[in-house]
Amino acid sequence: MSLGRATSSELTKQFTTAIWWVLALVLALYVGVSAAGISAAIGASASGVLPDSTATGLGDGSTGMLYSLANSIGYVFPLLIGTLLVTGEFRHKTLTLTFLATPRRGTVLWAKMIAGAVMGLIYGAIAVIVTVGAVAGILSAFGLDPELTSPDTWAMLGRILIAFVLWVLVGIGTGLVVRNQVAAIVIVLAFTQFVEPLLRLGGSFVEGLSDAARYLPGAAGDALVGSSVFGAMAAGGSALEWWAGGAVLLGYALVLLLVGHIFSWRRDVA
Repeated sequence: MSLGRATSSELTKQFTTAIWWVLALVLALYVGVSAAGISAAIGASASGVLPDSTATGLGDGSTGMLYSLANSIGYVFPLLIGTLLVTGEFRHKTLTLTFLATPRRGTVLWAKMIAGAVMGLIYGAIAVIVTVGAVAGILSAFGLDPELTSPDTWAMLGRILIAFVLWVLVGIGTGLVVRNQVAAIVIVLAFTQFVEPLLRLGGSFVEGLSDAARYLPGAAGDALVGSSVFGAMAAGGSALEWWAGGAVLLGYALVLLLVGHIFSWRRDVA
């Protein structure tokens, strides 16, 4: 089977199950509600609507930080869909049929990566649309400039799409290394929601840790996007340049994919 047909087959597998749109719906609700809540709080404060407050306007970078919420809190979803794209085959024991249809395992892996990139773009577009809609609508309601005419804003939104594609690839690599679906999901959720946030927060207080924390996956993704709520909350340290953040995140994906291909993908399938 050619790469094109193998990719088409992988996309068919994704769109014929409910998991992709369930995760997409949760992504839209989670990111949309979070962006709306944070935007309302910042907008009310900056516009002087709150009692005993004065209108100070949005600070430099505040609008970008709000738009970056699409990645800062939404990146776990493309990471999960990439992980499920691989581990689902192991769990449901469909990988044998996949390899029978396409004996070249490298072709199958490339097809999954291309299909994953498509899913990343879809998830990224959903996250960007709901975030921009919530943030721009609420800021405008408070009489604040949503900065949608700024080229920097659109450049950031484009980098969010790139970040989502890279997160899917990281997820595919994770699924290759950790073939058990439950274990892979637990690892992804534990690391993204607990371990890395603590390490990044610790970088604000422990001397020397902030430099190392810049190279964590989530920090690299935020650096690629160019802004982050974590960066606004944490003190000390400086983020990587956007291109360096992208390179670090791509490096994570390539290392996981290579390790998974060597030690897992080429193993016999029961």
